[in-house]
Amino acid sequence: MDKIIKTISNNGHFRAYALEATQTVSEAQKRHQTWSSSTVALGRTLIAAQILGANQKGDDTITVRVQSNGAITSIIAVADTRGNVKGYIKEPNVDYKRGSTGEVLVGDLVGQGWFSVVKDMGLKTPYTGQTPLISGEIGEDLAYYLTTSEQTPSAVGLNVLLNEDESVHVAGGFLVQVMPDAPEAEIAAFETRIQNMPAISKLLRSHDHSKAILDAIYGKDQYKILAESPLAFHCDCSKERFADGIQGLGKIEVEKLITENHGAEVICQFCETVYNFSENDLKELI
Repeated sequence: MDKIIKTISNNGHFRAYALEATQTVSEAQKRHQTWSSSTVALGRTLIAAQILGANQKGDDTITVRVQSNGAITSIIAVADTRGNVKGYIKEPNVDYKRGSTGEVLVGDLVGQGWFSVVKDMGLKTPYTGQTPLISGEIGEDLAYYLTTSEQTPSAVGLNVLLNEDESVHVAGGFLVQVMPDAPEAEIAAFETRIQNMPAISKLLRSHDHSKAILDAIYGKDQYKILAESPLAFHCDCSKERFADGIQGLGKIEVEKLITENHGAEVICQFCETVYNFSENDLKELI
């Protein structure tokens, strides 16, 4: 089962999240039939959204948008505070060569653009923050957003490793943040440790990669686990919600669907679920 482990150092100066998201990304790959590069790019964005969702409360939702000028132009992921996430990529069939280490290339395929975060906290107007993409690797872009837009110094590692048949082998990541009262000397030491820790791809190959990630983050420093919660790919779409959307088209447009198409087929862009509306279904909406 996918999960997120929330921790804090014993002195309260740093907090870290470790995420296991293999099933989440695998489910997204199956639903969208993504090829290797698209799988990794979408997977990293889904994990980024889950990290941000874990920082929210109540019924808040987080939408992460990656918009760029590369071969991959648009990725959207929506997460809630309960670990659920859904998302899609505009170009699901991107499959470029891997790097010398065997990892799938992402940054060059995303290119230049924007990393946007929309927080819906139930207010009249959602909060929107946006920063430029600094690498297109998603993890670095999320860290830059948190540090620049939310003024919270952060380090982020995200990755998706694939099997030889392009299925998802393992996916996960981490978030490290400095708390407001952390002394400068401790921050400097922590930054050095983060910079020297093994690559996220190596840590994910560990037998218990959540523990390996946390051990690498904290080193010899003591920490305590605050919470351990499930994560999952979950779409909240339904036929009723799409019926409301069709009804909103107006009587004339719905009548056209009846006379010209004898029904309607709607596909959810987030999970690829197909909903069919018969002529009688549409008549009831009128």
